[in-house]
Amino acid sequence: MGAMSWPTQDELHEIKKIVSEMAGKGTEDVRVVVSPYRICPLGAHVDHQGGVVSAMTINKGILLGFVPSGSTEKETLTHSLNHTHMHTHVCQPISLFLKVALRSGQFKGEVRFRVNENHKPRQTISKGEEINADKSSPSPDEFEWGIYARGALYALQSRGNYLAQGIIGYICGSEGLDSSGLSSSAAVGIAYLLALETANGLTVSPTENIEYDRVIENEYLGLRNGILDQSAILLSSHGCLTYMNCKTTEHKLIRPPKLLEDQEAEPQKGYKILLAFSGLRQALTNNPGYNSRVAECQEAAKVLLNASGNKEVEPFLCNVKPEVYKAHKFKLEPNLAKRAEHYFSENMRVRKGLEAWASGDLRAFGELMTASGLSSIKNYECGCEPLFQLYEVLLRAPGVFGARFSGAGFRGCCVALVDAARATEAANFVRVEYPKLQPVLASQLSHGTAVLICEAGDCARIF
Repeated sequence: MGAMSWPTQDELHEIKKIVSEMAGKGTEDVRVVVSPYRICPLGAHVDHQGGVVSAMTINKGILLGFVPSGSTEKETLTHSLNHTHMHTHVCQPISLFLKVALRSGQFKGEVRFRVNENHKPRQTISKGEEINADKSSPSPDEFEWGIYARGALYALQSRGNYLAQGIIGYICGSEGLDSSGLSSSAAVGIAYLLALETANGLTVSPTENIEYDRVIENEYLGLRNGILDQSAILLSSHGCLTYMNCKTTEHKLIRPPKLLEDQEAEPQKGYKILLAFSGLRQALTNNPGYNSRVAECQEAAKVLLNASGNKEVEPFLCNVKPEVYKAHKFKLEPNLAKRAEHYFSENMRVRKGLEAWASGDLRAFGELMTASGLSSIKNYECGCEPLFQLYEVLLRAPGVFGARFSGAGFRGCCVALVDAARATEAANFVRVEYPKLQPVLASQLSHGTAVLICEAGDCARIF
């Protein structure tokens, strides 16, 4: 797949320069967290039920430059009245190393709070209460994007970690990809976790950080998702498919062979990852569809477990054996039957997909990916008309092995695996065909980011 193309040295240098001006320190003191976005070619909507999933990261994502806040009350934070261009500077004293001070490349305002504040889960507080708790009077924009930094602090502290230092940081995401169904929220949460841990000298394993980011999403933000996103971001390796059992947390990396086993067969084709955007942008935590689907899966599990005489077992579909499902699925109401069918068929597709990937059969892998997308539409019943249309356009694009929604399907984009030699041709096809179906939504996308050709990425790490 070639050398890693993201982040570039120019991107790293620019972020280090901004943070050094914010903190009044040299660029050599600035560290940068690289937290990639993820795709889930197979295993969608089963992680919250303890299913098996596959994932990989891409060469796009979140960059967070930071330095520890310091160790003396005499230090100052130099900050700009303009959050993106360092033209006008004002020096304000900051009280000690307990301060977190953050700026964003995407959002206005500055997030400020102390690491010794009592941070409560979002669902137990009102917006006004949070503003009053932090004397800096944040703007509405700040409240929204700053919540993940506060959530990271909550996750670390609620699990017994002592933090003596805050951070001064600048965070930005790959252009046009926030709120796009690539799990930018998990990438942001992980970036803050890694920065706060590094600043405080904490040694934390990837599996522990998977749990900490789950705490951010589930406990702090109230989103009932599983651990797919965090696992992909923290465990992936360049060019590999990451497999994870979300019930046992067992994981492994599947490397494709350079050649198919049959030496007379065609060598494995190179691939690219195509991201096609719908123009829909909606925050997942504000959509009741996601949590209601999770509840339906658990209700289906409860019916099946009761029918098999196992009503004391936790109602998750991973606790229902396939033979129990086959024997009792007729007892499920239509909606619950669809959710269960997606779960069990998707688990089977993941296992078949691992075999296809390991053998280098991208065509077979792509067919499973497409079937996964269809099940998400028919059985899991997520998505909406623009995403259905975009999915179908991708399937008609030249060189595409397979496609499906990215993320929950309530917003964002579709992802496709495409023959590397035809990636540009496929991207151009989508740019022409999708606007014919959704001219208004397509007009809201910039030509340069409406369809992106990406490569496989690596795990989250610190430069």
